[in-house]
Amino acid sequence: MKAFFSKLSQALMLPIALLPAAGIMLGIGGSFTNQTMVEAYNISILQEGTILNNFLQVMTGAGDIVFGNLPLLFALAIAIGFARAEKGAAALAATISFLVMNVSIAKTLAVAGMVHNGNVVLMGTEYAGILGNMLGISNTMNMGVFGGLIAGGITVILHNKYHDVELPDFLGFFAGARFVPIVSAFSALFYGIALVFVWPFVGALFGSLGGALGDLSASGYGFIASFVFGIIERSLIPVGLHHVFYLPLWQSEIGGTAQIAGQLVKGTQNIFFASLANGDYSQFSSTNFMTGKFPFMMFGLPAAAFAMYTLADEKNKKAAGGLLFSIALTAFLTGITEPIEFTFLFLSAPLYYFIHVPLAGISFMLMDLLNVKVGMTFSGGFIDFSLFGMLPGLTGTTNHWYYIPLVGAIYAPIYFILFRWYIVKFDVKTPGRKGSAVATVSKQEYRDAKSGKGGNDALVDGMIEALGGKDNIVDVDACITRLRISVKDGDKVKDNDYWTQQLGAKGLVKVGGTGIQAIYGAQAAGYKAAINSKLGR
Repeated sequence: MKAFFSKLSQALMLPIALLPAAGIMLGIGGSFTNQTMVEAYNISILQEGTILNNFLQVMTGAGDIVFGNLPLLFALAIAIGFARAEKGAAALAATISFLVMNVSIAKTLAVAGMVHNGNVVLMGTEYAGILGNMLGISNTMNMGVFGGLIAGGITVILHNKYHDVELPDFLGFFAGARFVPIVSAFSALFYGIALVFVWPFVGALFGSLGGALGDLSASGYGFIASFVFGIIERSLIPVGLHHVFYLPLWQSEIGGTAQIAGQLVKGTQNIFFASLANGDYSQFSSTNFMTGKFPFMMFGLPAAAFAMYTLADEKNKKAAGGLLFSIALTAFLTGITEPIEFTFLFLSAPLYYFIHVPLAGISFMLMDLLNVKVGMTFSGGFIDFSLFGMLPGLTGTTNHWYYIPLVGAIYAPIYFILFRWYIVKFDVKTPGRKGSAVATVSKQEYRDAKSGKGGNDALVDGMIEALGGKDNIVDVDACITRLRISVKDGDKVKDNDYWTQQLGAKGLVKVGGTGIQAIYGAQAAGYKAAINSKLGR
């Protein structure tokens, strides 16, 4: 089960990787077409009808279309991520399945007379907020990303079973990968009809969960939900399952619903970006499961890295400083914190779970109590903070963004003092301390890994050997910070110390018996390409 969810988390990173680009377009376009800001500062070149304003509106629409079609992107991601072969054919089949599923739903609702006053009627009960439009299909059921997961999941099961099917000679043209879109389309016809009679109950359950969170927030106790979210989300980082946990809250009605510009929007992230595009944050709940990341990612963890640097041996200061400054800067700018977190997680789990995780939970709680309304694309770094916090705040939106650096200024010394105290008290051998190794990877090594050639051959060969050799490797993929590898026998894979001391990894996680995650930060994608090149894939 761990291995499955690890693979699911890996697959979901494909559409998530698109969000920063879409978010930047929305952030810039939405902020500078905000009429409150334009009128307040009387910026003539941004007035309606100007060339710049027209361009920014196009930019806003370009960013918005990505968020509006995430269900289809998730269907594609599941198909590509789980397909064992012919991934392109799997993606095409998933697209066809998603379209047929939605058309089947819309037509079934119409011919069965199950639509009344914009609601779905099933067994005498009206279910509100379910109907929506998808890719030009009117009055289908808006299942959010779950619709994409259903279509993509069923498609990939069929694909892996039939992508190499053989048919009689007179049907030979339709054999193999060509058969998959056909069987997927017919399957989508039937499970689309079935969903008409199932999803209203599921949607109502999700809606009730979202409603409970909304009631909790309205009652003044939303900070409890934010605190619990922060604790769970950070606790799942070591096994790489945090994406599976937070995505339903960010992308479905479990994370809340809001009426924005006449449209029902579901999910915390979708509500935030719809609010950004519309210039109205009144419907964006402070219990948002997003803003709490900024204080500890931008300020807390970099301060922890500085504490580790101050405790390095004098002879190792330069090497330790190079490593720790690099990963601290990455955390501050982008919110990619796993390189820092894995630096101390494997050295002392209590330092991670009993100091870092509670501080992260408190950060979410404080942002909720202070009513800070700053969203993000995928993580809480300065880039997202400036685009979706400072920029809207400085251009007329009340989002209380300034509390983030204020709380961060408090969090930085707290992290520094607690980490330094704990490391000394329990004699944790952080990078460069008391002769411990300082694992670094040069820029040239990264370039070589990305191209799959050059002087990095020995390192890549070492990774393959540490995975038990070519014959033991089933699949090599990567998310933003991790190599995610499936092997036949996990016992043949070298342990964490070998990967961190000999191969430059920040840490190694074994998920189930065959799932391997090697944490390399932003270098992971380059190493994936290099390993697959060596394997001839």
